[in-house]
Amino acid sequence: MSLADITFIEMCRDILENGTSTQGEKVRPKWPDGTSAYTIKKFGVVNRYDLRQEFPILTLRRTAIKSATDEMLWIWQRKSNNIHDLNSHIWDEWADGDGSIGKAYGYQMGVKHRYKEGWMDQVDRVIYDLKNNPFSRRIMTNIYVHQDLYEMNLYPCAYSMTFNVTQGAGEDRLTLNAVLNQRSQDVLTANNWNVVQYAVLVHMLAQVCDMQAGELVHVIADAHIYDRHVPMVQELISRQPGLAPRFWLNPQVKDFYQFTRDDVHLEGYAPGEQIRDIPVAI
Repeated sequence: MSLADITFIEMCRDILENGTSTQGEKVRPKWPDGTSAYTIKKFGVVNRYDLRQEFPILTLRRTAIKSATDEMLWIWQRKSNNIHDLNSHIWDEWADGDGSIGKAYGYQMGVKHRYKEGWMDQVDRVIYDLKNNPFSRRIMTNIYVHQDLYEMNLYPCAYSMTFNVTQGAGEDRLTLNAVLNQRSQDVLTANNWNVVQYAVLVHMLAQVCDMQAGELVHVIADAHIYDRHVPMVQELISRQPGLAPRFWLNPQVKDFYQFTRDDVHLEGYAPGEQIRDIPVAI
């Protein structure tokens, strides 16, 4: 049985049974018909995924791993803020006429700063430290840059990654762990999508730095289920979880900037029926 499914089911039940409602409050998101999009939410949700045990993808319904990986690489590898560099349409609502989402996500990853070996960006700094100073407690990224928020078409949701390297007793290889910090998350549409993206990222960085992937800890400040999503979530978590698939990452790739969406694959992935026509609050 998939541990990711169990974690998702327990989280959703906790939100629905013990969360607080924003009904009647002044909220920013709207439904396409203009009405306010209210939520049931929990503060400070923390989920842990041991990537040595399984790859944390839902079997309750399909998560498109290649599309999720492509969006992660759009931000972390291509460092782009333009939807024309992305092979999906998930950012179309927030793009301007030129395809830009402003100084958000990939833009922030590409900003250069002075470091030990000269000028580099946040991603290059992470890779440099993992290779040269792996036990540092300062290996992290942060794209929630306050002076640029007014030029972002959407404030970053998943905004920070903190990396931490450990070495178990008797183990030759180091283990790469990470904490993903997220200020806000639409649980139905985005939870497993983000988990999959950053699990792939940890695997990729571990491989290019000659480490093994360890734990991914996902911290969500505001984990919420939208009012119109409640029946969909209830049906989804009533399903029987399946077996976790086996994750494959192309072992020939040793340079992070050479990875593509086709370098990831799942073996034995048999998810349940997809949920269609999920309304998205804007």
